[in-house]
Amino acid sequence: MNLSRLLATDAPAATILIRLMVGAVFLSEGIQKFLFPAELGPGRFERIGFPDPAFWATFVGVLEIVAGSMVLLGLLTRLAAIALAIEMLVAIVTTKIPILLGRDLGPFRVRELDMYGFWSMAHEARTDYAMLLGSLFLLIVGAGSWSLDAALQRRT
Repeated sequence: MNLSRLLATDAPAATILIRLMVGAVFLSEGIQKFLFPAELGPGRFERIGFPDPAFWATFVGVLEIVAGSMVLLGLLTRLAAIALAIEMLVAIVTTKIPILLGRDLGPFRVRELDMYGFWSMAHEARTDYAMLLGSLFLLIVGAGSWSLDAALQRRT
């Protein structure tokens, strides 16, 4: 994919609202993985069942900070959106599918909840779905006219 196709967007300026939502949530969650390591960083990744939880928590935290910032700025938005969509798919498989099944899924442990199944999973996954779909939206339409991508596209 060449740079002009990567930056191209004919999305309206209002796309910034989706960018603000997606970028701010990922940036905030990435920062919190470092601020609260026992609850949201390596401690959480260990409870989920990830091998080498410190590595994966750091990797995901850095990804969320960098890609979230890129989305907020509208800089290489499609690349950032691909990475964030993949992250959300992994989060759904490793944390929400066990809730749907009501049991562990391979090495990934189900959280203790009052109930399991579809409705419990749907409730627990609401932010995951919103971030996944927001990332896919940005992948499809690009950053919009109020973005660094659009400014770079005009210069090339």
